[in-house]
Amino acid sequence: MEWVEITGKNLDEAKERALEQLGVAEADAEVQVIAEPKTGLFGRVRGEARVRARVKPATPRPKKGRGGRTRTKGGSSGRSGGGERRPDGDEATGEKRGGRQQGGSAKGSGAAGAKRSGSDRGIKKEASKEESMAEGVTLEEQAAVAKEFLEGLLTTMDLEATVEIRPLDDETVELAVDGEGLGMLVGPRGTTLAALQDVTRTVVQGRYAAKTDRILVDVARYRERRAAALTRFAKEQSDEVIASGEERALEPMSPADRKVIHDAVNEIDGVITRSEGEDARRHVVIAPGS
Repeated sequence: MEWVEITGKNLDEAKERALEQLGVAEADAEVQVIAEPKTGLFGRVRGEARVRARVKPATPRPKKGRGGRTRTKGGSSGRSGGGERRPDGDEATGEKRGGRQQGGSAKGSGAAGAKRSGSDRGIKKEASKEESMAEGVTLEEQAAVAKEFLEGLLTTMDLEATVEIRPLDDETVELAVDGEGLGMLVGPRGTTLAALQDVTRTVVQGRYAAKTDRILVDVARYRERRAAALTRFAKEQSDEVIASGEERALEPMSPADRKVIHDAVNEIDGVITRSEGEDARRHVVIAPGS
C-alpha cells in the first residue's frame, strides 16, 4: 500500500483524515508525523499538521512444500495434519528439550538464514527500483495514461464524451469527463464514479508503479456539483448547531463527501467536526466549538 500525505489544523485532524482516506481503523494503519503546527506570538497557531500514512502490510502466510509440509523459519518442516510443532526459536537454534544441541539443525538454520537474507536483499532492490521509477514520473505523464484509459473505455461503451486534464494544484490533477448520457458512469450517490476513479488509478500505477492518490476523476461535473451542494448543507447545519448549542450527527457518507463537510465547517467559527461510526456507518458530527 502506498503512503498518502494528509494535512489538518492539528495532528488529530490530520490523522483522522488520513484514516478516512485509507478506510481503516487506527490499529490497522501506520502513521508518521511530518510537520506540526507551531505556536507563535500571543498563542496564535501558525502552519498546519502534516502526516503520511498507509495500511499496515499484511503478514505473509508460511509457505507449504511438497507433501503438505509447512516450512518454518529454521528450514525444517512438519506435517500439517499431526504432531506437535516446536516454537520457531527452538528450531532456529537447534535446541531440543532438555538443553541438548544438534549441530545439523543449527547448520540448516544458518543455510536458511543466508537464503532469507539473499531474498530480503532482492526484495529491497526491487522496491528501490520501483521507488526510483516512481520518482522519475511526472504528474503530467500519469494524467496522460489516465486520459488514454478513460478515452478507450468511453469508446468501448459507445459513449460520446471528451476527457480533459485539469490541474487543480501542483500535486493534484483531475480527469474531467464531459458529455451526454453519462449517468451510468456516476451511479447512485457517485458509487460508480468512485469505482471508476479507483480503476483509473490502478491502471496508472500498473504502468508506472507511482503514487496515484492525487489523480481524481469527475464525470459530468458530478463532484463539483456534489461538493457545492454539500458545502451549502454543511453551512446550514452549522448555523443550526450554533443557534441551538447542540451537536448534530449527519447521515453516513463516503470519505470524499465527509472531507467536503470537514473542510466547509472548518471555515466557520463556533463549530467543529469529528467522524464517528465504522465502515458504511461512518458519519460526521458537527458540534459547538470555541
